[in-house]
Order: sequence, then structure tokens, then C-alpha cells
Amino acid sequence: MTKINVGLIGAGRIGRVHAEHLAYRIPDARIKAVSDISIDAAKKVASDFQIPTVFEDYRRIMEDKDIEAVVICSSTDTHSQMIEEAAAANKHIFCEKPIDHDLSKIDRALEAVKKTKIKLQIGFNRRFDPDFRRVHDIVASGGIGTPQILRITSRDPAPPPISYVKVSGGMFLDMTIHDFDMARYQIGSEVVEVYVMAGVMVDPEIGKAGDVDTAIITLRFENGAIGTIDNSRKAVYGYDQRLEVFGSQGCVTADNDFPNTALISNAQCVQRDLPLNFFMDRYIESYIAEMKEFIECVLKDKEPSVTGIDGRIPVVMGYAAKKSFQENRPVKLSEVGR
Repeated sequence: MTKINVGLIGAGRIGRVHAEHLAYRIPDARIKAVSDISIDAAKKVASDFQIPTVFEDYRRIMEDKDIEAVVICSSTDTHSQMIEEAAAANKHIFCEKPIDHDLSKIDRALEAVKKTKIKLQIGFNRRFDPDFRRVHDIVASGGIGTPQILRITSRDPAPPPISYVKVSGGMFLDMTIHDFDMARYQIGSEVVEVYVMAGVMVDPEIGKAGDVDTAIITLRFENGAIGTIDNSRKAVYGYDQRLEVFGSQGCVTADNDFPNTALISNAQCVQRDLPLNFFMDRYIESYIAEMKEFIECVLKDKEPSVTGIDGRIPVVMGYAAKKSFQENRPVKLSEVGR
């Protein structure tokens, strides 16, 4: 069987997730090397997942002619540059979101890919969640008629460290970016206008860092549909991820995932266990599915379903959301990026 030789760049939390899946759950892939600026982290991943080669300098992976594809899991500020370098080295690319916080750097990276025949897939894993994909397929097939209203609830169980908040690009470019992608994916139309109301209701330190932790975002789509996203950095009951699309002929919803389906009923109440409390538990199957698609696209010369443009547009939406919050008005995406 033909296997794709993969180089993994970044041995942090998400790098370990992809390493495990590539090593044990995706038979068409072989991890040939891993790199990280922390050589100890790279060595640990290599040891845990039987990766034969370890580098501190990711450029060694780019130089290895036997490596056909790279999986970029390093810090955001390195993504666009690595995409350009991988394109120059003629290596297929899976890159975690976002491509960059700078639209000009994103455009330069996408132009570098465009000049080649390589595949580029961006890591918006939630598209591959079985429930969210089922909703998408029902809407796309006309199962609820014309989509009219979208509602996305996305709330984290706890806020990230302040040190992370300061370098994340802000909630709209970090947390909400997944929801912006999900909105486009579900409605099948581009967002043309964004309006935001937001505040600091979870942790004053987040406000001191120049960010918000709670938001309601209203979206207007090109096809006339309207949507809302509600975000919070802290849901005390767990990882709250729900979705609804309402249309002219019906409605389809996706609820939270729970550790089990047991429902306890007695004279006092009806209750069940709390939702899953961590994104890696909630979305583990989606991480496997997205990487399977990437490897399949490389093997079969297919276009990935989440392209570089799909990586760019949510960044534009994030900047429009920032501008809307700062100026307290609806903002058209055309004001931010073409």
C-alpha cells in the first residue's frame, strides 16, 4: 500500500493530537519526522508515536525530499511563512487555523500555493464533526427548504490563560473564527455584514489585555439569511456547542455531546450528566476525519473541502467583528478585505 510520508511541525497540544492520529488511525500516512523549537517536546512526541527523526529546525523537514506533505501545528505567527516555504519545496500542506492575522501575509501564502499543484487544507475541524456535517447535508439538500435563520452557540468551559489572550489576536480571531467558518459552511452563502455587541463579563484581566470574553454577533448573508453567534469564555456546565438552522420548510438542530445518553427521572427532576468538558473530547472524531481527508486528497489528487480561501474569509470576518465592536455599528466585510 502506498503511504504518504508526512513531516509534523509543532509538537504542542494539537501537534500531539495529529501525531497520534497519523501514527495509529490513518493507515495511508507515515510520520517520517517531527520538529519543534523545543527539542524535548519533539523528542517526546517522537518517542510516544514512533517517529524516527527529530529536528529542532523545521527547515530540515522542508529539505527532506522523501517527505511529501507537512502538517503545520506551530504558533500562528509562523503559519504563512511555512506555507510559502512548503509550497516552494513542493510539499502538500495541512495548516492549523488561522493562516495568519495579517491579510497581506495570507494573500502572499495563498499566491505561493496557487503557483503549484500542491494541496492546501486549513484545519477547521468542526466541519468534520458528524452532527454538524449532518446538519450541513440536510440544509444543502433542501431538507428544510430555504435557510432563513442560523443560530450558533459556542461557549468554552473556562477562559484561556491571560498570556495566551495577549497573543491570540483577540476572541474574534481566536475563538469565534471557528464559528465564522461554521456559519458559511452551514448556510452555503457568504456573510456580507457583521454587527457585534460584546463585553467583559468573565474575567476583568481579559479586558485589561484589550479583549472581550462575551459576545453576541449578528450576521447577514448574501442570500438573505440572517444569523447569530453567541460566545462566552466560561460556561460552568461544560463545553457548550450547539447549532440550529431554521428554514422555510422546517428546522434542523445539533445538540451538545455528552459522555453518555443516560437520563435519570424521579419525583424531583429529570437530569443527565454534564456535556463533555474539553474540546479534544468533543471534537476528537472531527480531528481524525479532517486528517483522513487531507491524506486522501494527496493520494487521489483531490481538492480539499477546506481550502486556503476558506482560511482567509473567517479572518476578514474577525476583523469586521472587531471593527463593529469598536465603532458600535454594522460593518460590511467589503470595508475590511476584498
